[in-house]
This record gives sequence, structure tokens and C-alpha cells, in this order.
Amino acid sequence: MTQTDFYILLPLTVLTVWACVLLLVDLFIPKDRKGITAFLAALGLAVTLGFTVTQIGREGTGFNGMVTLDGFSTFINVLILVSGLFGIALAYGYIKRMGIDRGEYYTLMLFSITGMMLMAQAADLIIVFLALELLSIPLYVLAAFARPNLQSEEAGVKYFLLGAFATGFVVYGTALVFGATGTTSFSGIFFAASNGTSSLLLTIGAALLLVGFGFKVAAVPFHMWTPDVYQGAPTAVTAFMSSGAKIAGFAALLRVFATAFPSLSADITNVLWALAALTMIVGNITAITQTNIKRLLAYSSIAHAGYILMAFVPYGNKEVMPVSIAAGLFYLVSYAVTNFGSWGVVIALEKAEGRGLEISDYAGLAKKYPALALAMTVFMLSFIGFPPTLGMVGKFYLFRAAIAGGYSGLAIIGVVTSLVSAYYYLRVVVNMYMREGDPTIEREPWLNFATAATAIITVGLSFVPQWLFLLASTAVF
Repeated sequence: MTQTDFYILLPLTVLTVWACVLLLVDLFIPKDRKGITAFLAALGLAVTLGFTVTQIGREGTGFNGMVTLDGFSTFINVLILVSGLFGIALAYGYIKRMGIDRGEYYTLMLFSITGMMLMAQAADLIIVFLALELLSIPLYVLAAFARPNLQSEEAGVKYFLLGAFATGFVVYGTALVFGATGTTSFSGIFFAASNGTSSLLLTIGAALLLVGFGFKVAAVPFHMWTPDVYQGAPTAVTAFMSSGAKIAGFAALLRVFATAFPSLSADITNVLWALAALTMIVGNITAITQTNIKRLLAYSSIAHAGYILMAFVPYGNKEVMPVSIAAGLFYLVSYAVTNFGSWGVVIALEKAEGRGLEISDYAGLAKKYPALALAMTVFMLSFIGFPPTLGMVGKFYLFRAAIAGGYSGLAIIGVVTSLVSAYYYLRVVVNMYMREGDPTIEREPWLNFATAATAIITVGLSFVPQWLFLLASTAVF
């Protein structure tokens, strides 16, 4: 290992070592004081975030070109680490209340985050596979963390089986790409494809990789696991999973296809167009019939995967691609912030044994807890894309990029499905403000802080979004 290798993976190394030490330290922390473990986990993420920030503006490759450091990986890693901090804030009081306050929860989170960060820095398909497994295996365990709750155990098994199935596609696709090009390096694949190696084997391999990533980001028709896993898993796990795993999955999808397979853009673009359109349509229409808030947000997550996919459709267009990638990164930030906030409200209302998770349970929330109802209204409007919210600005950038790339039809589908989504998002608002009820909430300081902070960011950044978009623009490779 050279000094350059060490520096490129320094934040990831720090977090991995921290997670291993935390696993041992937790053995000596009393069961009634697991908050110490949560604090140490958050401290580890903060320290790692500090090291990551010092890498802004630095570029390089390490381990014989298998990992890379650039603006894109730094941007994604900062977003993932901040998401991890929000994930701990949401989980701190929740797992105590649900009787699942075990220290390994936070260690599993840290290991999953290291996998997400490695995914963002991968420059070789072998590293993509390793990162995919490292981020996924802890999530399988976390989904079943509420044992012996049968719904949680079922969620863990379903996620594991379908996740392993998706990983199989990635491995097989990697094998076919290696057979066609003789390398698994992104730059090597690009070089081979640019010099005439455009075989059917390479195209099939790329298609299988797309299927594997489609499962990870919950794109239609690879979304079947999402509603059941989101509903059965502990809500704090669902919140973290729906943001972190999606960010990492899209980071890998974008880097792999933009750097390794631009020569296949003529074939892949049409497939991405269809995936984005289907995901937006199916996610939004199916969400209309949901009465459980967790299933509603699960289908919402699917729909937003379709919106984010819009940014990747023009990846073969060198003129439009920088703006399109920046729009996708901006929307990832918008979605993550809004998503954590909405799940924070869900956690505040949830009771033991799955009570408080029906949309009807939100009746009367505005009268009894006006601040919480206002925050939830902000998140629902942001999901729709209604001003003044960050979601509105994000969708504007996405639709503008799609139109600039010549995909006006896809932008129209995005606008129409956003209008459709207004029905089920506003149904939550209607219940809070126009229905009589007597809801009760859990008052937890860190949960309240996370919910308030995300609500303020969702509205505040919508007035000054330019700096965030410029920051995303500098992350384009």
C-alpha cells in the first residue's frame, strides 16, 4: 500500500476501524446505557466526515486504479455520512421505545455506510461487487433487527433472498464483461469498447449489471421487495435504507455506465428511458391505494427512483451529461433531506406492535401538534414538487436536463406523475388538518431536532439553491 492508496481510502479506513473498535467497546457498555454506543457511532461518522471534507478538490486513483478519489465520490460520501448522522438521530429513541436497543445496531449501520462509501469510489467491477455486499449484508440483518417480530424477520428474509438474487446478476454481468473485454476496470472496459470491442457479450453483461443496480435502487420492474421490506423492517432502519442504499446504488449506476459503457449509450439509453417512465408511473399509481404510511412512502420511494433515473437517460450525450448528472446529484440531496424528515414524523407517531402507522392515525395532528403537522406538510409538498420546497427546485433541474437532452416526452411523464402524486401526498395533509382525531406522539430530543432541521433545510435551501447546484456541478466527472 502506497501513501496515495492510504490517502484515497483514508475516510473509509477510519470508519471501518472505528466500527470494529465500537463492536468491542459495546460489549463493556451496560444494556441500559446503549446511548453511549449511539454517541460513539455518531462521533465516528463526524470524524470521518471531517476527513472527507479535507479531500474536497483532491483527485487521484489508488490500488492500481481500482478505487478513485474525485469530486463525485467526495460529494456522494459527504451525503452518505450526513445521512448516517440523521439515521442515528432517528434511531436513538426509537429502538429504545421498541425494545430493540442493542448496540450492534449502530455497528451494523457503520459497516453498511463503509460499503456505500466504497461504492462511490469504485473504479472496478470487482470493487463494485465487494461494496455492494458490504453495504447490503448489514442491511439484511437490520431489516430483521426487531426479532422475534414476525414482520421484521420476514422483511429480513425477503430482502436477503432478493438482494442475493440481484447480486447474482451483478456477478454474472461482471463475468460477461470480463469475457468480452479481458478486464474489469472501468477505464479498461471503456478503452476496449472504444477500440472496436462492441460484442453482444458486452451488451448482455451491461444489461445484467443494470438489472442488479435496478434491484438496489428499487426501479420497476425490480421493485417487488420494497413495500414488504419497508413495512416489516423497523422504521428507523427503513428511513436509513431508503436514503443511503438509494444514494449508493445511483452513484454506482451512474459511474459504471458513464465511465465504462458510454459506447453502449445508443442501446442503453432507450432501456433507461423505459425504466424511468415505468418507475414513475407504477410507483405513483400504486401509492394511491395505500392506507399504511410505510407502504405509501415505499411506493413514493419507488416513484422518486424514476425521477432520479431521468438524470441518467442522456448519459451518452457529452454536451448534456454534465448538467444532467448535476441535476441528479441535486435531486439525491433533495430526496434524502425530505425523506429523513417524513420518516421522522412517522417514527414520532408510531407505537409498539405497528400501531399508529395508518394514514387515518394522522387525523387531528394539526390541532394537537401544529409544528409537527407543519413539518409533515412541508415534506409532502416537497415530494410533490410544490414551491417553496427543495423538491420543486430538484424537479425543475431534472425536467430541464431531460428536455435539453431531447427527452421532452419523459419530462412530460414526470410532470403528469407528479400531479398524480399530489393525490396521495395531500391525503396525508387532509387527514392532519381536516379530520378529527386524538393522536399522541413520542417526544424525543434527537428525533425532534432531525425533523425540524430537515424541514428548515427543505424550505430554506429552496430560496438559495444555486450554490448547491454549483457544488453538484463540480462533482461531475
